[in-house]
Parts: sequence; structure tokens; C-alpha cells
Amino acid sequence: MKLTIPFYLHKVGAGFPSPATDYIEDDIDLNSHLITNAPATFIIRVQGKSMTNVGIYDGDLLIVDKSLNPKNFSTVIANVNEELVVKTLIKSKETNYLTSGSKNTSDRINLTDNLEIIIWGVVTYVIHKQ
Repeated sequence: MKLTIPFYLHKVGAGFPSPATDYIEDDIDLNSHLITNAPATFIIRVQGKSMTNVGIYDGDLLIVDKSLNPKNFSTVIANVNEELVVKTLIKSKETNYLTSGSKNTSDRINLTDNLEIIIWGVVTYVIHKQ
């Protein structure tokens, strides 16, 4: 499905105000900017507040790519005890674990001890309302 919306040539300033213009350059297809590998990509809605420390909030939409290999500190979707969760993957020499971004060690899910945990994909974009 192709989704196009107007794309304005004029840039919006983050400092002092500048005069506004109504010049539309072209339509922009969000799929081409947000999705690299369409067959391996899905969108999922966040439920819960455990990832607010890393800027992911209840109700946010996550764009997830199943074809990417997660790196250290990647935000991932994982199947933990038959439940999908969004967590940060931490890789160290001793062990790999999932965390919600807090420094609390009791928050960690050890992947070495829990071999049944499956990483479903890597979060590539977070979409949330203000």
C-alpha cells in the first residue's frame, strides 16, 4: 500500500521564527522513508510504561524489521514467556540480557539462562503523539 502526503520544501526552524510559505514540493511516500525491507517489516502498538526511560510510551507505534540482526543497545521486540515485549538488548562478554532501559539490575532478563526467549525483530522507528 502506497501512502503519500504533502511534502513541503520549506524547512521548519527550531530556533527563531521565519516566514511561512505554502509551497509544496511533492508528495512523499512514508513507506520509502520508514521501511527498508517491506516483507520483513511490521508495526506494533506499545502497551505499558516500562520503556519511558528510552522515549517509548504507552500507545506508541513501533516499526519493526525482522530481517535485521540486533546490535548492542538495539531496541527489540522479544517473545518472553509467550508474551511480546519491547526491550533494549545489552550484549556483554559474560552474558546478553534484555532491559527496559533502567539501571536497576533486577529489571534485567538474562538471555543466557532463558534460551526460549526469541528476538522477533529490531525497532527501527518509534511513532508517538505529542
